[in-house]
Amino acid sequence: MLAQVFDYVGTFAFAVTGAMAGARHGFDLFGVLVLAFATAVTGGIVRDVLIGAVPPAAFATWHYLAIALLAGVLTFRFLPLAKGLHHPLQVFDAAGLATFAVVGTNKALMYGLDWPMAAILGMVTGIGGGMLRDVLSAQVPSVLRAEIYAVAALAGALVVALGSLLPVPIGFFTVAGAVLCFGLRLVGINRRWKLPSTR
Repeated sequence: MLAQVFDYVGTFAFAVTGAMAGARHGFDLFGVLVLAFATAVTGGIVRDVLIGAVPPAAFATWHYLAIALLAGVLTFRFLPLAKGLHHPLQVFDAAGLATFAVVGTNKALMYGLDWPMAAILGMVTGIGGGMLRDVLSAQVPSVLRAEIYAVAALAGALVVALGSLLPVPIGFFTVAGAVLCFGLRLVGINRRWKLPSTR
């Protein structure tokens, strides 16, 4: 139940970021909704295809489409209000990154992956939607810049993966991993933490 809630929260959060990106680049309503849906489900689709969970959850039920479209419509309607907030896109992006990273790790563990690969797949789940959103809105993906992005997702995923080895309910580590990822991402933005780069 917790993983399902996190999955829906991540879907909504990432859909909002996709809709924001589309609206800021002048997309019409249809374009905004397409980008919202693509951002919301890409990471989960990649995860499900890689572990053999087909059809992917995003296509097996209407819930993900409904959540993404709702987020897209709300964002399109209330974007002027969102512009008044401090870094709204980054906050929603951090929420989507955190929830998808831990959900992806949990699902990979359920399908029998060893903990290191489960953590990597959790990271991929977290960064997939954001990468596609940035590419479709003509930006260099955050994960390819020197920001604390994929590292934050991997940190949260590792908490879940390593926690699965301990005799403690996995829900505890799911929440802890999401909080760690979310916190690292936002602190990294606020303090301008950067990874080493060639520039």
